[in-house]
Amino acid sequence: MLLPVLLILLVVAATGSLAFGPVTLSTDRIAAVLAGHGDPIATTILLELRLPRMLVGLLAGAMLGLAGAVLQGYLRNPLAEPSVLGTSSSAALGAVAALYFGIADWHPAMLPVLAIGGACLSLILLFVLAGRSESPLSLILAGIAISTLAVAGTSLALNLSPNPFAAMEIMNWLMGSIENRSIDHVGIALPCILVGMALLLLDGHALDALSLGEDGARSLGVDLRRTRLRMLLGVAIGVGGAVAVSGSIGFVGLIVPHLLRPFTDRRHRYPVRPSGVAPGRQRRQHDNAGG
Repeated sequence: MLLPVLLILLVVAATGSLAFGPVTLSTDRIAAVLAGHGDPIATTILLELRLPRMLVGLLAGAMLGLAGAVLQGYLRNPLAEPSVLGTSSSAALGAVAALYFGIADWHPAMLPVLAIGGACLSLILLFVLAGRSESPLSLILAGIAISTLAVAGTSLALNLSPNPFAAMEIMNWLMGSIENRSIDHVGIALPCILVGMALLLLDGHALDALSLGEDGARSLGVDLRRTRLRMLLGVAIGVGGAVAVSGSIGFVGLIVPHLLRPFTDRRHRYPVRPSGVAPGRQRRQHDNAGG
C-alpha cells in the first residue's frame, strides 16, 4: 500500500515542479510543448530548465535513498549511508579535482566522469583495505578511512584554490544542487543509476538473511562474497552517478529509510523500494521551495 501512495505523490510533485515556478505554466501549455507545437518561451522553460532539473532530482534522490536503505540492512547499522563507505566523499573529491585543475572546462561531461571515477576508485580501495573479511565492521572502518582521506583532499583543494571564484564554485558544488542542469546531465547519470539500482535490488532476501548474522545467512544459502560485491558495486556506480550531477548530498540516504520504516514490515528488504521513491519527491519539493 505504501509504494502506490508514494508513486502517486511522486507524480504529483513532479507535475507540480514542471508547472509552478517564477513563471506558471498551465496544463494546456505543457501539453502543447510535449506535443511539439508549444510557444518558444514555454518550450524553453519546460524542456531546457524544469524538465532536466526534475529528472536529475528524481534520479539522484532515488539512488541515494535506495543505497541508504540497502547499506543500513547490509551493515546492520541504522546510521549507515553512502558516505560511510567513502563513496560520496570520493565522488566529491573527483569532481573537486575536475574543478580545481580546470578539467571541467574541457567538456561538460568531464566533471561527472571524474566524480564517477572517484566513486569507483573508492570501491577498489575499500576491497583492498577490508580484504576478504565479511564483517560489516571491517567495511565500516575501511570506509571511514577512505572518507576521511577524501574529505582531507577536498579541504586541501579549497585551501589551495587559486582564487575566491574557484573556491566558491567548489563550495557551491559541495553543498549539492540541481540548478542549471541540462538533459546532458540526465544522460550521464541515468546509465550509472540504472545499473546501480539493478544491482542493489537483486539481494532483498539476502538482507533479511543477514539480519541473523553472517553465519545464519550462510546457513540459509546466501553467498556472502557475491552479495557484498553486488551491493558495493551497485552503491559505487549508482551513487557516483548521482553525486556527479547533483553534488554531495548526505542526508537523503540516512534519513529517508528511517522515515519509511515505521510504515513497512520490519524486515530489511521492505523499506528498500519505497526508499527509492520517496527521496525523489523530497528533492522536488526542496527544488520548488528554492524556485
